Amino acid sequence: MRLADAAATAAMGRALAALVRPGDAVTLSGPLGAGKTSLARGVLAALGLAGEAPSPTFAIVQPYDPPDVRLPVLHVDLYRLDAPGDVAELGLDEFRADGVLLVEWPERADPQLWHDALRLTLAVAEDGARALTAEVPAAWKDRWPPT
Repeated sequence: MRLADAAATAAMGRALAALVRPGDAVTLSGPLGAGKTSLARGVLAALGLAGEAPSPTFAIVQPYDPPDVRLPVLHVDLYRLDAPGDVAELGLDEFRADGVLLVEWPERADPQLWHDALRLTLAVAEDGARALTAEVPAAWKDRWPPT
């Protein structure tokens, strides 16, 4: 899927927000500056967050709860973690039963950790657009791609 600019990336996030439900994990991969946080911000905005969501790069985990959003979301950035085992200390699986995980830099965790996640990868094209690819697990087959 081609996302022409930052506005298109945010729009894809808004479309994704219409599809997520409690228990979902969505992973966002790609190089620095590819648009992972922009896509997550689109999701959060469409779920009702007023104002721009901060990047969770330094906090690592940024929680959002109703009434600020229509369902609980943890926006997670694993970029600064030193080892895959560090993810267990974050308590993400306990949260997931009632909320949605948006995970940037999932490759810094055990690859089997979110085996049922919708895995989105963003790449920067030569013209500055973004190429979005998806690995779609069974739980998402009837929901992806957004229409």
